[in-house]
Amino acid sequence: MATIYDVSQLAGVSLATVSRVMNKNTNVSEKTKQKVLAAMAELGYRPNTFAQSLASNCSNSVGVLVSQLDGPYYGPMMAEIEAALRSDNRHVIIAVGHSDAAQEIDSVEFLLSKGCDALILDVEAISDDYLIKLSQSSTPIVLINRYIAEISDCCIYLNNELGGYMATRHLIDLGHRDIAYISGPAKKHDATERLEGHKRALAEVGVSFDPALCFEGDYKEDSGVEGMNYLFSQNKTFTAVVCANDQMVSGAISVCLERGMKIPQDLSFVGYDNIPFARYVSPKLTTVNNPIHEMGKMAALWLLKNLYKHDIEVENVFEPELVVRNSAIRKG
Repeated sequence: MATIYDVSQLAGVSLATVSRVMNKNTNVSEKTKQKVLAAMAELGYRPNTFAQSLASNCSNSVGVLVSQLDGPYYGPMMAEIEAALRSDNRHVIIAVGHSDAAQEIDSVEFLLSKGCDALILDVEAISDDYLIKLSQSSTPIVLINRYIAEISDCCIYLNNELGGYMATRHLIDLGHRDIAYISGPAKKHDATERLEGHKRALAEVGVSFDPALCFEGDYKEDSGVEGMNYLFSQNKTFTAVVCANDQMVSGAISVCLERGMKIPQDLSFVGYDNIPFARYVSPKLTTVNNPIHEMGKMAALWLLKNLYKHDIEVENVFEPELVVRNSAIRKG
């Protein structure tokens, strides 16, 4: 089996030069780099990354734990994380927690066992206490879309309460007062925060929150369908609906269209997330922008700054933005 010494002999360079080429150090001329790469190819030499990580105490890998892999939400976030880390010659190892505490903890342990330099966590079921304790270990963590006061410095998050408020406030400003709500699952922090914002907007204009006009969904299209059918079954008057994400809006609107209703003439809708289809459906969806791809990139930049010591600016808190399109109109 070829060794790094064999590569240096064949290429006619020092061991240090071979090491710099393998670590993608820029302080090597292109000519020398090509000599080393040619020698490695001729000898069939592959660096032992495990041995390198033991020697340097750095694996150049970052563990990323997300709730799920499907849907339009997590793909852009993971793409930004991977791109930002790859630009610094780091790699990602991805695990999935499925919004279940036991599976999230198991995934954390798996990523730690792989010797990751740090963890980027988008977790929903793990307790604050567990994450606070985890943050005190030797492996740095950064949280996406979650705020814990005790470890706020390593939290990258959106002000979801304000986003929920903005969605409902927009409808109130259009003259609506009877506003139904399809929420995300109560176990998710962002869902409860958005619902609190909705309640705050209602309270500002003296409207009591009516539990009969609120349905707990699961952020999937089918629960938008189920939620809309539930709301109609309550035999209560409402002129607008806020959904805690855009996917549920699509399901809810489909129910209305099957009933022969016109949107927004018969019922106004506001969503949340501003995923790509929101600007292509008819009517184009008024929604709250959730910059999840930017938060993913920021989590990676946080690690580049705090772990890999790059001199870059990091922003921890993101503010939501209302994107006004055509799915909500003034109450007639």
